[in-house]
Order: sequence, then structure tokens, then C-alpha cells
Amino acid sequence: MENLWAEAHPDPLDACVYGSRLLGREPDLVLHGGGNTSVKAVVTDLTGRPVDVLHVKGSGWDLASIERAGFAPLRLDRLRELVTVPEMPDDRMMNELRCALLDARAPDPSVETLLHAVLPHPAVLHTHADAVITLTNLREPLVEEVFGDRVVVVPYVMPGFGLARRCAELFARHAGERTTGVVLANHGLVTFGADTEEAYARHIELVSAAEEFLAQRRPARANASLPPVEPRELAALRARIADAAGHPVIVSRHTDPATAAFVARPDLAEVAGRGPLTPDHVIRTKSVPLVGRDVEGYAAEYGRYFERHARPGLTMLDPAPRVVLDAEWGMLTVGRRARDADIARDIYAHTIDVIERAEELGGYRALSPRELFEMEYWELEQAKLRLAGPPAEFTGEVALVTGAASGIGRACVEALRARGASVIGLDLTPTGSRPDYLGLQVDVTDTVAVEAAVARGVERFGGLDVVVASAGVFPATTPIADLDPESWRRTMAVNADSTAMLFRVAHPLLELAPRGGRVVVVASKNAPAPGPGAAAYSASKAAVTQLVRVAALEWASDNIRVNAVHPDAVFDTGLWTDEVLLQRAAHYNLSVEAYKRRNLLGAEVTSAAVGRLVAELCSDTFACTTGAQVPIDGGNERVV
Repeated sequence: MENLWAEAHPDPLDACVYGSRLLGREPDLVLHGGGNTSVKAVVTDLTGRPVDVLHVKGSGWDLASIERAGFAPLRLDRLRELVTVPEMPDDRMMNELRCALLDARAPDPSVETLLHAVLPHPAVLHTHADAVITLTNLREPLVEEVFGDRVVVVPYVMPGFGLARRCAELFARHAGERTTGVVLANHGLVTFGADTEEAYARHIELVSAAEEFLAQRRPARANASLPPVEPRELAALRARIADAAGHPVIVSRHTDPATAAFVARPDLAEVAGRGPLTPDHVIRTKSVPLVGRDVEGYAAEYGRYFERHARPGLTMLDPAPRVVLDAEWGMLTVGRRARDADIARDIYAHTIDVIERAEELGGYRALSPRELFEMEYWELEQAKLRLAGPPAEFTGEVALVTGAASGIGRACVEALRARGASVIGLDLTPTGSRPDYLGLQVDVTDTVAVEAAVARGVERFGGLDVVVASAGVFPATTPIADLDPESWRRTMAVNADSTAMLFRVAHPLLELAPRGGRVVVVASKNAPAPGPGAAAYSASKAAVTQLVRVAALEWASDNIRVNAVHPDAVFDTGLWTDEVLLQRAAHYNLSVEAYKRRNLLGAEVTSAAVGRLVAELCSDTFACTTGAQVPIDGGNERVV
């Protein structure tokens, strides 16, 4: 691993911020909020008195992006007094840490604050370095063979007060002149120094030594690939996982070569069943993955696991797997949000690498089920998950929106994402992707391309719960006598035919939606009240409105509700070019501005307003509504 330190930072906290970010950018060291860092300094308090302070990473901050505000300042003398207490419950420890803060606005200090306090060095860095954990998670650990007297080894102790006490005891007994770090069994590496730059250099040096040792023993990996999975099969598995979890979930499929090789192992169930790399991973991945697809069997076994280890008064967490390993399907990762599924993916990808290396070195070994259970149900670990706040209404659900790049389609995407949905966006214009959004460049009139896009979306998010058909074209105003056949066919193809074909593709997935499928078609006021010169557009919107009515009749027994919205005078969309606006305003002998507000309320109807209505139609507010046509036009005397 390369030493990337390249800046001078005279201020100790600034240097700690810089060093923390260098560590945080290395996924082989920390993942998604893991690791913690600190620096000791002297500050002057309000009275002018110098105070020894420990600045330690605060809970909820990520090392890769941490700022000065992410460090909690605590009175060092008080922390060292606390470690002299023989025992301290976790809740009391966290309260004492908050009482030791110099700033009431600071984040909660890391649960490992006391570990940083007991080490006598000014700068302390702790990561979950894969290479070091590989050396500890063995039937016969190789830490001493690789590092010799450069590290003090601390057997596994659950993070918190007990670990700080044990570390202080062993460090005082075994540290020598050559000691530059502490290896925490099953938990990573701690290094220290006179400043953060020295602690960082020592960290990179020790990790590099471990990597070089392992590189000489890297296992050969067979080339492997995995076949595609039918979208409906994947959606059906997602539905079963959601049933076990008690709420909708995102399920992402991963078929990279490393995963394909790992799931092909004949001993997959045995090695995967030994547990995670570090105990704190258990809140993201559970203690073991599901091997195969027997979700119900996994949930039943989780219930027995809970019964074996639970304390009186403890409530069982949901028993759904967070990682699924299957010889034919590869790896599936599960989460309430797409980001949660991605975190599980990242963690287990590193787990695969460590397991395979460890198997070459004598056998991978994790913690006992009892130790993993204590971490999984540790209140301080569960608190990390609660930092995300309560889930939004559509959390765990997947929506597909056509015409997603602009206008009403984009507004629908934004409204659904704002309420927690993960969204697949289809459009001729590229829209990019984010963790909760998969943008795909697709011509909606190309049914084969739409089928492929839906399959990609299901591989990314696991299924479909919502479909919003928003793609549309508005051809130039033309009397029927002058209709262009090609323009007519194109308008019908985009506005009506593509929606019918999308319905055909989506139905098998929507009927598996955990909370029932929902479809909203963005039709138009022109369906109930057509305009002269808009024959193709009006006919296409009337056709798709009839499609909505038929689908509502056919799909109600599948728990899929289908509704339409009829916007009018939404002028911030791509349909309304300056030319079209001028034509339509002239037809009514109005100015463009007057034409824009030609409704009973004199209201401006925006894409965002339509997007909010579409999202609401997908909510429980309309759980008893299907086959409806909802105008959003400011009131139109031809429709009222």
C-alpha cells in the first residue's frame, strides 16, 4: 500500500483530518463509516486555562469525508480516570463520554474513545485493514510471524470499555522500543505516533508488510461466469425476502468474476457459514449469508439462533438475509435502501477475498455465534443504523419511469425518490445513475430494448413496485386533412403502443410487489377534451386512457392498481416548444402568457405539481382507487 501523505499541516487536528481522509479513501482499510482516529492536543478553555484534549472521530462521520466538526473534543484527564473504574456498562460509558466533552454541540464520541485515550501517543489511527484481519482470522494466526515485536496483539474483546482496559493492560506489559502498533484480533490495526503523519506512515508500513506476505500466497482463482436470471424469478425471491423482513427491500445481483468463482466453491456453505471478517459487519450482513434460495429456512434458523442466545426482554430483529450466495445466481445483497444493499455488497466482496486467502493459509476462522450475537444486538451498534432516521414511505420499493430525462417524467423521478423509492429511468437522453437511480438510454418504442432495460433494473434493485408511463411526443399542430402518416404512426407508437408493451413486460413483476403494484399513466386533458389540430396526440392519449381502464379491470385481482393523470397547460416540459406555444396561443387568439393560465383557477400547472400527484397516487392514500382519471389542469370547463 502506497504512502500518500503529501501535505504539511501544522495544526494537529487539521493533520488528523487529512490523515483520516487518506485512510478513508482506501477500501482495503475501512468501509462505510468504519475505523476511527484521534489526536491529543492542548487547548485553552474559556477561563484561559490550558486543557489536555482528545479529539476523536464522532459517530456518524465517515473517515473519507470527515471534517474538523466530525471530531469530538474531550477532557483527556477525565477519560484516563474513567479507565481506572473496574467495570462500566455501555450506556453509562457513553453518558460519561458526553459529560467529558468540551463542546455540547459535538457529535457523540466513538465507542472506542477510551482505547484512544489509554494509548500514550499523541496520534492514534484504527482501521479494519483486510490484510491484517486475514492474519488474525485464521485457525493458527500469523500476526507474530509477520510483524514480530512491532505490534502488541490483543485477543478479541468486544469494543468499548472492556477493550480499552484490556488494551491498556497488554500494552503496558508487552510494548517495547520497536512497537509501532496494536493488532486487535478480528478487529483490525491500531498505529500511533508523535503526530498523525508518523502514525499514518506506520499504518501503511504494517499493512504493506501484511500485503507482501499474503501476495506470496495468493490463491489461484478459476475463471467463472454466471448465466442470466429471469427477472420474474429474481422478483419472486425478493418478494419472499421482503415477507421475511416484514417490509419491502432492495435486492441487487452481483456476478463479477471473483463472486462467480467464490459461489462455485464446493465448500461454499461451510466456509461462508463461519461468520464475518469483523463483528461490526454483522449489522450490515447478518452473521452468515443465505447459501441457496431457501429464505424461509434461513429465517427459521435465525429464529433458533436468537432463541439460543437472547437475553430476557430482547426483541428479535427481522430474520431476513442480507447476503445471498447461490452457485447459479451469484451474490445478492439486501437492504432497506439501495445504499444499504451496496454497503452489504462492498463488505462481502472484501469478505470473499479474505476468506479465500485465509483458506490458503490454513483455514478461515471468525468469532463464535455467541460473540457475533452480542455484537448484532449491542445497543451501541444498532444506534448506528438509527442515525439514518425512519424510512420514507416508498423505502425498499422500486419504480420505473419512462421519459425520465425532462419535464413531467423527471419530476416524477424526483418525487418518488424524495419519498424513498429507488428508480429506473428510461429515456432517449442519458440521465446518469446514482445509488438509488439507474438511468438507461432506451427508445421506449423498441420493445426488445425495453425488456433488456427492465431486466437490468431488476438486477440492480430486485423487482418492480411502481410503473409511471410518462414518455410522450406532441407533434406539430396539423388539421386532419393534412395529417402526415409517419407523424401519426410515430405519435401513436410513443404515446400508446409503447405503454401497452411496457404493461406486458411489467405485469409479471408488478404482481410480485410486496405492497401491491401501482401504475400511473401520464395521459392528457386531450383525452376527455381534444383540441383542433391535435388529432394524433389526442387520439394517442385517448387510446392510452382506455388501456388504463382495461388494465385496471384485468389486474385488480393481482393487487395492481392502475390510474391515469390528465395534465394540461404544463409548459415547463419538452413537449411545449416556443413554436408550439405560439401556434396554440394563436389558435385561441391569446397571448402566450394568457394561454399559459387559461384555466378556471388561473393557476400555473408545473411538472413538479404533476410529479407530486403521481407519487401520491402510488401512496396508501389511494390504496382503494383504481381505474381513476385525475385531472391536473387548474380546472377546465370542458372537463369539469
